[in-house]
Amino acid sequence: MIASLFDELKHAVLEFIGTGTGEFEELAVAIHAFQFANNGPYRSFCDLRKVGEKLGDWTEIPAVPQQAFKVSRLATFPPAEDVREFRTSGTTGEGYGSHCFCDLSLYHAAIEAGWEELKFPTLSRLALTPPPEEAPHSSLSQMMGRLTGRFYLREGRLLEEELRVDLTAASGPVILLGTALAFFNLMEKSLTSLPLPTGSRLMETGGYKGSGRTLSKEAFYAQLTEFFQIESDAIVNEYGMTELSSQFYTHGLGRVHRSGRWLRARVVDPLLGREVEMGQTGMLRLYDLANVGSVLAIQTEDLAVRERDGFLLLGRDPAAVARGCSRSADDSLNR
Repeated sequence: MIASLFDELKHAVLEFIGTGTGEFEELAVAIHAFQFANNGPYRSFCDLRKVGEKLGDWTEIPAVPQQAFKVSRLATFPPAEDVREFRTSGTTGEGYGSHCFCDLSLYHAAIEAGWEELKFPTLSRLALTPPPEEAPHSSLSQMMGRLTGRFYLREGRLLEEELRVDLTAASGPVILLGTALAFFNLMEKSLTSLPLPTGSRLMETGGYKGSGRTLSKEAFYAQLTEFFQIESDAIVNEYGMTELSSQFYTHGLGRVHRSGRWLRARVVDPLLGREVEMGQTGMLRLYDLANVGSVLAIQTEDLAVRERDGFLLLGRDPAAVARGCSRSADDSLNR
């Protein structure tokens, strides 16, 4: 019964991701009911908030704090059915967060559909991350593995010369994908700039908390534009996390993050839990339909400004612990 209902919801969300058939609100309420019935820790969380299986509106779905993934197995299936476990990189003595999957089809569909919405899926893709086989618990490496097979961070080494040769030989524009820390390492170690072919893009993700660096996004982008000889509008930022199956994207500076129809964001007052007014600042709360097997709604530790067609990301709450899927991917740089 559980497996058949999971498959039914999975196929409904795949259809929604692929064609838009269905309604976000109805799917969210149905997924909440499934997770309430089959995810014990989540049901206990809902009970504490006096929220039951049936809801009148999708905005009533309780949002689990990100930190909950460090203390509970938030899954609708037993460990024996795991096909993949993604982990956040916890700090010393803190432990890591864990997001388990019994099926990766939704995860892969969300990556590919989200990428197609960027409107440049035909560019050659190169990655400054470890390949999935070297980082099996990194959701970011898994994402990059769906997008490309060309990796320039292997066994803890940035393969700069190999990257330079391939860029020189490129027959057209490329998109270079990587974590902010990987780009920092490349720029710091290189003696000369590394121009990308005309029309190329760069996608960065993750920030650089936990690395000891303090640099504004404006200053970081200025370094990227000079080193890679591209415009700041050609730089894409990917916002995702281990606890999600989907991503948000923006480009350049000062622009809102957007996503596909299956992923929604609300900016809420941290004390009242209510959505703030347009243009006001609050904590980012995310609802990912592709998280059928875990938890649909997640309360992040990130500050954002509510905008009409997305959100303007301000960054992590200063009191929050440095964490995330990008730090997991970056671990190989610090061996």
